[in-house]
Amino acid sequence: MDPALPTPRTPSDGQGPLHRLAAFAHTAAHPSGEPCRCAGGLVGVLADRDDGTVVRHGGLVAKAHAPGTDPEAHRVRLALAAHRDVGGVFLQPLPLPRQGPGALEGRPVTLWPYGPPVAPEDPDAAPWEEAARLLALLHRTPPPPGGAGRLPDMRAPEKAALAVERMRRTAPDHPAAATVLEAWRTVPDGPATAPRLLCHGDFHLGQLVRDTRRTDGTAARSGIDAPWRLIDIDDLGLGDPAWDLARPAAWFAAGLLPPDVWTRFLGAYQEAGGPAVDAEPWDRLDVPARALTVQTAALALAKSTAERRPLDEVEEVMIDTCARIAGHRTG
Repeated sequence: MDPALPTPRTPSDGQGPLHRLAAFAHTAAHPSGEPCRCAGGLVGVLADRDDGTVVRHGGLVAKAHAPGTDPEAHRVRLALAAHRDVGGVFLQPLPLPRQGPGALEGRPVTLWPYGPPVAPEDPDAAPWEEAARLLALLHRTPPPPGGAGRLPDMRAPEKAALAVERMRRTAPDHPAAATVLEAWRTVPDGPATAPRLLCHGDFHLGQLVRDTRRTDGTAARSGIDAPWRLIDIDDLGLGDPAWDLARPAAWFAAGLLPPDVWTRFLGAYQEAGGPAVDAEPWDRLDVPARALTVQTAALALAKSTAERRPLDEVEEVMIDTCARIAGHRTG
């Protein structure tokens, strides 16, 4: 599945926005101006992508969200993540220091406690059941009073469409592009009867971290027994909760997620009262899973074309799955 956050790397640009975000994280971690004594492995860049830049400094993480982020939708999503009703689901954001920027070159900046992520080198220990229970709890939580009318739509369907458009722009001549587009044409709009519930909008294992803080706000000694929490608010909103199960469902359908893992995940979700599926789960999961398959394949073609490299094994599997969806094989 999607990788967890990597070991921090040191910013190389001393002048650009990445360096300024790192400087902000330093200031937030040492508000009184004391010298930094954080170990080198606790300071650096966790992610620097088009959809967000994340920098760690000690026990804090600063994020510059994607360019073009809607400011009002972002404020509503951030307020929701901080609401007590979802305190057992989301890692809670931290208040920005007074001297900290609210934005960086127009990109909203947020501050979070650092939480140990899922270990990519130990897939057997991946917290599938815990993730399923968190999603079920989120989906069962009513929007905060007065908040339903202000909450934006969760962005999962939009992101699938954007991935296809990106492929059309950047890899129109790739031999597999036609297959991906044929699979995309089988994806209808969501059912009119789908519920509109609180959804994460981009669930995968990389969106889980341990919340190691104690109830008094101090850091716990170990993350082994700390509860798991969801992170990443950028796609949070109201929508069909089946989309939050779509990525694991797509990987299971493609043969990349073992059947026993999928059964554990889905069973834990249902046992926790998750409303996204009923007695026939694929009645609700089929369309979102197809869309996530297409999204993954479209991004694979766009990225591999930009990087001038062949598709890797997993990417090939997703293209083949699109071919099955479309009813033909790639020539």
